[in-house]
Amino acid sequence: MKISSNVKKLSSTALAGAMLFTQSALPADVALKANAEDNYYYHDTFEDGNDGWEARGAGETTLSGRHPFAGTNALLIKDRTSAWQGLQKTLDTSYFFPGECYSFSVNVDYEDGDSQQTFLLSLQYTDSTGTVKYDHIAQGTASIGKWLELSNPSYTLPSDASDMILYVETLDVTGNFYIDEAKVVSAGGSAGSGKKLKALGDINFDGDIDILDLIEAKRGLLKGFSDKNAEKAADVDQSGVFDNDDVNYLAQFISKRITEFPVAAKAVDVSAMEAKFNNVRIGKSYKYDGENNPLTTTRFGADPGWMVYDGRLYIYTTNDAFETRSDGQYQENTYNSGTINCVSSADMVNWTDHGAIPIAARNGRTQNGCCSWASAAWAPDACWKMINGKPKFFLYFANSGGGIGVVTADSPTGPWSDPLGHALLSHNSPNCSNVEWMFDPGVYYDENTNEAYLFFGGGRKNGVPAATPGTGRVVKLGNDMISLAGTPVSMNIPYLFEDSSVIKIGDTWYYSYCSNWDVGNQTVNGVNFGNADILYMTSKTPLDANSWKLAGNVFKNTASQHIDNGGNNHHSIVYFKGKYYVVYHSRQYAIRKIKAENIKVYTNQGKLSADGNYRSTQINEATFSNGKLSCNGNMKGVSQIEWLDPYTTVQAETMSNQSDDVQVNGLRNTTVSMKSGSWIKVSGVNFSKGVDTITIKGSGNGTVIKVCTGSPTGNVIGYVELNGSMSEQTVAAIDSVSGTKDLYFVASGNATLDSWSMG
Repeated sequence: MKISSNVKKLSSTALAGAMLFTQSALPADVALKANAEDNYYYHDTFEDGNDGWEARGAGETTLSGRHPFAGTNALLIKDRTSAWQGLQKTLDTSYFFPGECYSFSVNVDYEDGDSQQTFLLSLQYTDSTGTVKYDHIAQGTASIGKWLELSNPSYTLPSDASDMILYVETLDVTGNFYIDEAKVVSAGGSAGSGKKLKALGDINFDGDIDILDLIEAKRGLLKGFSDKNAEKAADVDQSGVFDNDDVNYLAQFISKRITEFPVAAKAVDVSAMEAKFNNVRIGKSYKYDGENNPLTTTRFGADPGWMVYDGRLYIYTTNDAFETRSDGQYQENTYNSGTINCVSSADMVNWTDHGAIPIAARNGRTQNGCCSWASAAWAPDACWKMINGKPKFFLYFANSGGGIGVVTADSPTGPWSDPLGHALLSHNSPNCSNVEWMFDPGVYYDENTNEAYLFFGGGRKNGVPAATPGTGRVVKLGNDMISLAGTPVSMNIPYLFEDSSVIKIGDTWYYSYCSNWDVGNQTVNGVNFGNADILYMTSKTPLDANSWKLAGNVFKNTASQHIDNGGNNHHSIVYFKGKYYVVYHSRQYAIRKIKAENIKVYTNQGKLSADGNYRSTQINEATFSNGKLSCNGNMKGVSQIEWLDPYTTVQAETMSNQSDDVQVNGLRNTTVSMKSGSWIKVSGVNFSKGVDTITIKGSGNGTVIKVCTGSPTGNVIGYVELNGSMSEQTVAAIDSVSGTKDLYFVASGNATLDSWSMG
């Protein structure tokens, strides 16, 4: 928001007084913006933050004190998947001018990998034709563990360059690396060399911000500027328009009333912005208005497990995806998944998509899987525990039907690593040889007793009665959560098919599972159930097989609830912020999509399938009374339990719904890709402070994001135009909004969004 209304205009007397000051008379703390102290255009040391550098493509950035070049920290980039992915920084056009010459330098280092690696300091820019181009500023070969300076003392920015991004990359490897002491000075110059800067407020380009610049500003206000760079330097609040506000800010800066120029919201040409949408066709969603199920539709997800951490519910699922036959036709799901989806929510309606975790390295669909021994990643479940004074996270998964694996991390979203190098449990484990399906782990850690139990197993051997398959197991985990504290115990589970879930309520353990397909209609221990219903047993002593008793039917098969056509019924019972829920999967989204788009999916028998057995994750609230749990499923889903705060940075991948062409990219620090007419929705946004400005971080080569309330064609509160680089754009809102609203972001063309906020 522009702050001119909150800053008194300088009187003629004060303005005359301001003319007594020059930049040379200013104290040292009145420096140019963007670290221009000591004649640096910037000097990034990474002592207190990233200094505007961010991951380029895939990867995660973090400050590291492992091996700094100077000071106590360097900036680390890790989890890269391509050589071009590295660290980048957008060049501020207030300081960097096309056709001008500068001296660039940055120090690079790596600590793992080959004995030598080649690094490049490069530039991405858009030329006058709108084409994105690349140029290498400096190149060098570093030795492991030794810092290398990439430098070019005299590099001229292309004369037609815009949207300039400086970045560090490697030539042909993808390992982690560090940067430190990144600097830019005038060509041939160095810190303290006396070279002159071009910066906001330095209108006459003499290196000083003084009364002469104020005179030039006043002259420009009356007569205009003949030099576009001078006009850009005079627009000190970066609103995109040079006006009287800029003159006032300049006078205040010279008179030491302010020490840096405020950044104003860009003015918006509403007619021009709306014209971008003249021929835009709004995208469709197969998650209908009034529905909060499924959780997400950006990808399929099945077999949900869960974990609660730091006020958020994390859901982990098998990552289904459309599969094709050798003839190119879509085929029924074969469960060929080596990755695990991760989504989370604080309010149960807006879900943040953290990407698909690469687990099974031997799966053809998986890149950079962390488990070299695994070929599949199914039916995950998760928990966390304080170990050595720090939270540690554990994700258990099924390697198809052959065993249970575990990966660990220092955050709920990873990065994940394999602590064992092999399965935690397999058919070779004690008392597991006759478990038909060694899969479907269900884990729960009780911090009150410091005990954790893992349940698993399913199926039945030929000739074994359906009522007593004998393939369910429970085992106590070691204190490290990646070992066993005993031999797995056989459980007497009536009509077990698959799908272990466990939760402790009070002093009672609740183990739930999916019954098999040979039930018909049965009543056991007073509990009535049919095929593939979700049943639960209770016990106060988990390792005592005889203590477990069938206690209830919590969730009937999705077909009998008219949610879909039926199939395996895989779930978890969840406790979050004072409420119980059942999270499960359904095929309704696949049914809608296949029908609407006339997609042909064939079974193994060559027949058309209405759903292809492609599953999406859903959730409904459960009731808990007198020790009994029950839940009914539907597409409406759950109610939002807290409102979303728009005045903090909200990740673009946080959505309650979106058009079906929206995609989520990356892992952990994900982004959202949109096309013309694409939209994303967030529900229950609390505009308690109204809205003055809208900030969106994204890229789009002139794509406009229209921000609406109520629907993709609802009341417009602002337009944000994106440029070709991933950067923040802040604009003034064009309409007020109050109360709690659903918010929509609609794209006029191709765009990638990272985050947004309101001011």
